[in-house]
Amino acid sequence: MLSRAILVSVLLGFVTFEVACSRGAKRIEETKEEHMEKKGKIAMVIAPNDFRDEEYLVPKKLFEEAGYEVVTFSKSTAVSIGMLGARVTPDEKLADLRLDEFVAVDFVGGVGATFYWDDTVALGVASSAYEKGKVVAAICLAPVILANAGLLSGKNATVFKSAKEKLIAKGAKYTAADVEVAGRIITGNGPSAAKKFAKAIIKALEEKKE
Repeated sequence: MLSRAILVSVLLGFVTFEVACSRGAKRIEETKEEHMEKKGKIAMVIAPNDFRDEEYLVPKKLFEEAGYEVVTFSKSTAVSIGMLGARVTPDEKLADLRLDEFVAVDFVGGVGATFYWDDTVALGVASSAYEKGKVVAAICLAPVILANAGLLSGKNATVFKSAKEKLIAKGAKYTAADVEVAGRIITGNGPSAAKKFAKAIIKALEEKKE
């Protein structure tokens, strides 16, 4: 049998190893967090009600997994209920969005997005974000916001098919594609394109850094 001294020495060795591993893991997590903080913040804009759940939840998850912080904005900070029942409490009012703190603005679709089609605050956010060099994105019915802000004229763009004439009327080149990338402007045509749409935004952000 091992002597008491040897046994104590072995146990202390295991404890020391475990503590070292724990500290190493903690340092790795801290490094990950620091890396995430450096990537920047993405503003996601949802309607006061009836945003499309997948178009918010899927991109949000992918943005966060890619190392971006997501801040949710709406007309107010009251609870917004999605078309499929998701309940989201916005972090801030859209009118208080400080664009200099963000790398991208993503307008979430759903029937509620029509609320912002002619909303002066939303249109101002879209145009100012583009002027400041941000990535500006919209999906489903929300690309009409970008069209009405004058951002889609002469550019390839997509939207939920029921609103295609509104894009065309503003000079956009409607393609019916799942996702269209026109420089820093990204549009998606509906919930089935949510994942592809989010990945296009992430790619555009990474390319901006190169």
